[in-house]
Amino acid sequence: MSNKPDPEQKFSVSYAKDAVYKPGLREFMEYRDLGLADATSGKVHAHIIRVKDTHKGTDHDMHTTGPHQHMVDLQFYIVLKGWIKFIYEGQEGELTFRAGDCVHAPAAIRHNEIACSDDFEALEVLSPAIHETRTVESIPGHEEATA
Repeated sequence: MSNKPDPEQKFSVSYAKDAVYKPGLREFMEYRDLGLADATSGKVHAHIIRVKDTHKGTDHDMHTTGPHQHMVDLQFYIVLKGWIKFIYEGQEGELTFRAGDCVHAPAAIRHNEIACSDDFEALEVLSPAIHETRTVESIPGHEEATA
């Protein structure tokens, strides 16, 4: 590990008082970019994800992304508030994560978010910052849940 400064990285701060949430990958969620993509020259992206006010109080089972995979080297998230339920390739059953839980999803793992609470909020970190998200037909071991 080098203690030398990386010239491709720069100091960055994202103040909560100045937070701006924008539409993103999921129609029912909104995203607050934390500025890491610019600060790391595209090596890392981090954002806060939460359910849009306009989708609160609706059927939680409709809060779904559909089966997909992110073509990344790294993906992890920490649930900050509420809960979220997923199915993952290679994992049995539905997995529910609550505030304080941290999940590392291996590169390109097939998964589907199938439900979440109205107050769901998470910090997600991905690398590289710009990457492809692919829709998949099914998740091995969960074909009945994604049919």
